[in-house]
Amino acid sequence: MRSFAGALSLAALLLAPVTQAQRALPMGPEGFPVAPTGLEGQPLPAGPFTYHTAEQQDIRVTVLARMPWPFGLTFLPNGDLLVAQRTGEMKRIAKGTSAPVPVTGGPQALFQGKNGPVILHGYMHVAVHPQFASNGWIYLSYSKAPAAGNSLVSAVARAKYVDGRLTEVKDVWVGDAFLGPVAIAMTPDAKLYIAVSGLSGAQAQDPKQMAGKVLRLNDDGSVPNDNPFVGKQGYRPEIYTLGHRSTSDLVVHPVTGEVFLTEMGPNGGDEINRIKAGKNYGWPLVSFGRTYPGPWQNEANVSTHAGFENPILYWVPSISVTGLTFYQGNALPKWKGDLFAAGVRYGEVPGTGRVDRILINEKFEELRRESLLLDLHQRIRDVKAGPDGFIYVATDEEAGAILRIEPAR
Repeated sequence: MRSFAGALSLAALLLAPVTQAQRALPMGPEGFPVAPTGLEGQPLPAGPFTYHTAEQQDIRVTVLARMPWPFGLTFLPNGDLLVAQRTGEMKRIAKGTSAPVPVTGGPQALFQGKNGPVILHGYMHVAVHPQFASNGWIYLSYSKAPAAGNSLVSAVARAKYVDGRLTEVKDVWVGDAFLGPVAIAMTPDAKLYIAVSGLSGAQAQDPKQMAGKVLRLNDDGSVPNDNPFVGKQGYRPEIYTLGHRSTSDLVVHPVTGEVFLTEMGPNGGDEINRIKAGKNYGWPLVSFGRTYPGPWQNEANVSTHAGFENPILYWVPSISVTGLTFYQGNALPKWKGDLFAAGVRYGEVPGTGRVDRILINEKFEELRRESLLLDLHQRIRDVKAGPDGFIYVATDEEAGAILRIEPAR
């Protein structure tokens, strides 16, 4: 039996003031904990890779093509795949082939990798006009290289695509500053949606600024008369929604035509948002995430988005969510109707990129999740369902690749 004196000693130890409960972590120049590097930088093997999945639908993942820094994927009506690269290049992979061919004639963009003062994505996303068959227009978001006397800005260009070449290239939207990642989408009614990041926080709630907003324009860059803030004092008429953080991807649901946005939170709090006219999505006033040094983004609103539009999905810890697609194909029938979201790293650990498959019901409510491709240790930048019923994935690496997910044979 423990002695009385021993019990007193234990009590004294437990009541003694704690000087440091956890070890101090090394901090980077921005005041954030330095990320570990033990899992990143792993080369992608030749493949193919075969996986058993939760829905008892085995898949085969092949390396379709390799190229540096692929960022955004989109398909032309004829089944050709267009790949926008952070290097300020675009490639075409013709239907039924695996050889990337340069698309020429695009706008000049500025790219800086991890060693630059700021990471710049040269080309980001590509969107195809719903009347492409008759007008040949595609849209490209990019970091516009500064001309003499001008500053770097974010921009969206429209161009006519003909046989692997861009002509009649013209900016239809130019930001008032460099605004970080810019996502774009075209809806069936030929409206151009532009999602602009608002990392600095206060800008995302300022209706006089573009940062932290989803904008809605006509296909020529003009402002539609039915935008929710047209004619409202103090609001830019381009604004469709506000209160967004780091905007990653805009997609149009293939059945409903609704627009959805992936949005990186801070340390946790990644979101998928259903974009509704005039709504405020809360950043930086509400978030399910922590700041990078550790405290909650907003202690009073950790478990609620009260007063703001709720995300349909969120992640804690963060997967650094990027690309998004809704699968409606027939080649992978047990995944029909599911949502797929890409991520470049999980829980702030580099080398942990993945694709999350999320089963949702008819009300877009989450039922279950399954994570795919974690063992490849790649940054996954985009995921898109192809017209052939397969799923295509872009790895955001210097030695990047386009992967194809198909049924295991």
